[in-house]
Amino acid sequence: MRSGPEWEERHVGASCWEYVTEFEGTVEQSLRSLHERVFQELYGGDRTYRSVGELWRDEEFMGEEGTHSILDIDRVVHTTEAPSPHRVEDYGTLRPLAPERVVRHFGTDRPTPDAFTGSLARARAGRGPGPDGPRTLLDECRMRWTGVYVVLYTGERPTHLGIFGFSGD
Repeated sequence: MRSGPEWEERHVGASCWEYVTEFEGTVEQSLRSLHERVFQELYGGDRTYRSVGELWRDEEFMGEEGTHSILDIDRVVHTTEAPSPHRVEDYGTLRPLAPERVVRHFGTDRPTPDAFTGSLARARAGRGPGPDGPRTLLDECRMRWTGVYVVLYTGERPTHLGIFGFSGD
């Protein structure tokens, strides 16, 4: 988790999570596969939940505590409009980083997986693009219980998704 006075003020009690996962034709399918992988990592040996669906049906746990992982995100929305804490439907969403912000953070509209992990490393170190908008890539996710994705490329082909967000109170 990142630290520093500015970050802590906005994210006290929140857990940052970050993933690079294979692109499987659609963002939705890629998210489903990532859900399954992370579920196995977190709950595979635990008898409390047998599936992601069973976990999500535990409304008390998911509403009060959550998993502090991508499992707190249950759907993709295809808008770059910022989520609002006043719209209940914005919670649990994964949305794309706006194209102009992709270029701002990566210098191209087709960032690579290495460029994404490098940008995350710079963000954790507190070094980002500058004063016009969010300073770092991680600052692009401004609301807890939401996430942002970036399509990542190898050559001209989309091969991965970079995903980051925050859960927790």
